[in-house]
Amino acid sequence: MIAIIDYGMGNIHSVNKALLRFGTEVKITNRPEDIRNCDKLVLPGVGAFDDAMQELEKQGLVAPILEQVKNKKPFLGICLGMQLLFEKSEEAQKAKGLGVLKGTVRKFPEKKGLKVPHMGWNQLESRVRNPELGARSCPLLKDIPENAYVYFCHSYYPEPKDKKVIAAVTNYGIDFASFVWQDNLYGAQFHPEKSQGVGLKILENFVKL
Repeated sequence: MIAIIDYGMGNIHSVNKALLRFGTEVKITNRPEDIRNCDKLVLPGVGAFDDAMQELEKQGLVAPILEQVKNKKPFLGICLGMQLLFEKSEEAQKAKGLGVLKGTVRKFPEKKGLKVPHMGWNQLESRVRNPELGARSCPLLKDIPENAYVYFCHSYYPEPKDKKVIAAVTNYGIDFASFVWQDNLYGAQFHPEKSQGVGLKILENFVKL
């Protein structure tokens, strides 16, 4: 069973609908016991970093999330849900992130001709982690073509301390980490549930883990 964590700030119904296409059991929940009993976790998110962490803490979800990450359950963070995996954000006034990945979430720099938020379709350029496996060494990027287009809507992006966790980058004035991977942890800065065939393939790969 895949648990979609509902803390009031995620595009949960689109994610749920996309995952159900692959015949898996999905449960939208904000119950700590469901998080502990599931096989895989998805943390979506739309909105502000401070508000998101406040809601996770208020609903008692931080501890069970961290427990299941430590227990090596497959975990996918989407957009803000990916950013929350890091230690802190330039957006946040008070809150610290979950801190399971080292690094800071940065705001896009002001550059001529580039609008913030970064919104619309852009490309994924994979980073080779295992030369023997090639560019598709990340399990969730299996069978995803190089420079595939996915859908973004964000003003902030993660800057991991360990560059080895970067599975793909996207250029928007700068090259930023658009997909991260460390052991059982996966994070997509884009919205796979809105990225048509490419995004659905990524979610299918997650279901098949």
